[in-house]
Amino acid sequence: MHVVINHDPTAPGEALNIWYRVGSADEQPGATGFAHLFEHLMFTGSAQVAASEHLSLLESIGGSANATTSFDRTNYFETVPPGALDLALWLEGDRLGSLTISDESFATQREVVKEEKRQRYDNVPYGDLQDLMIELNFPQDHPYGHLPIGSMADLDAATPDQARAFFARFYRPNNAFLTLSGPVDPQQALASVRRYLGDLDPGPVDRQPSCGLPRHEGVPTLEVTRPAPSSMVHLCWRTPAYAERDHLVVEQALAVLASGQSSRLPDLLVRQTQIADSVGAGDFSLSRGVSLAVLSARVAPGHSTEEVSEALVSEVARLCDEGPDQAEIDRINAGFDRSWLSRLASVDERADEISSMGCLLDDPGQINTLLGTIHAITAEDITAAARHWLAPEHRSVLIYNAQEAR
Repeated sequence: MHVVINHDPTAPGEALNIWYRVGSADEQPGATGFAHLFEHLMFTGSAQVAASEHLSLLESIGGSANATTSFDRTNYFETVPPGALDLALWLEGDRLGSLTISDESFATQREVVKEEKRQRYDNVPYGDLQDLMIELNFPQDHPYGHLPIGSMADLDAATPDQARAFFARFYRPNNAFLTLSGPVDPQQALASVRRYLGDLDPGPVDRQPSCGLPRHEGVPTLEVTRPAPSSMVHLCWRTPAYAERDHLVVEQALAVLASGQSSRLPDLLVRQTQIADSVGAGDFSLSRGVSLAVLSARVAPGHSTEEVSEALVSEVARLCDEGPDQAEIDRINAGFDRSWLSRLASVDERADEISSMGCLLDDPGQINTLLGTIHAITAEDITAAARHWLAPEHRSVLIYNAQEAR
């Protein structure tokens, strides 16, 4: 197991953050949703901890715990008062070494996940938006060809034995990255890690290989009509994977276009022409050979998706042709600095960033160099990346029409 200890004597609590290199991209066709299901199963008890006791034990001392799942990883995190780190490590070690997956707990948590899918994806406006983006931009058999929530059919067909095999395959110490942050004594903390996790069998780990994709050609387009408050336009591009330097440059290009109300697209589409109610951009930060950037706009009443789409494409083309000016670079750098330093100020978010860089980049030390890397990106870098990765001819288009009320 990879371990980083971030000693911070000024922090009010101690954070434990563990990332497992397993996400929905590691699932097999017909067996989707297991990575996210384990976000729930990991709290159902182990050899020395009864179901629900993991959370209750931490909460009884004023601590907290949670977990998240994505395409490339699943992470679990706790924050406890100073001096209580051994409890958190013991809990992590016990469930990693002896997780209990009974038929009853499996059935219960599967129903919890299915209900989550209904509430977050199936029965809310725009609930299928990410699913449509994935359908448009990734082949169905690609590791990123489905969302982490999985499908109802696959969840219904899932069995406890499949879950146990999934756990044995991916939940291994050598498939994990652990960060401890806060007023922890490094030597004592490392000794505790060895005590509670050091004897666990690492075992083999079989991960899906990277699977890059070429840029889009021919502007693939998907148009749907759904009950929703407003129509939306989404321009998408296949972009560099998370570990590649150009990933950061593409994110800077997206920031020039749509980060903050004074950036190009919100200023033009929302404030000046008022053809859109909002504009946003971001990258999925996927790590296995390819990622996905999305530029989105919510169409204002009285305007059309065609009008908004044309305006978005025109501004992207202008960035490709002209690049950003220095004032724009200064603005996006200042915004990044503010957001990044604010995140590092929190002991639990800092631990999460260290685990992220360790797990996905194999280099947790990049947390100390990221600001310098960002500030070293030039206008010429952004222009070149925009021309290559965000060129209008390499986009795909998702039109999400709002269904008129009857």
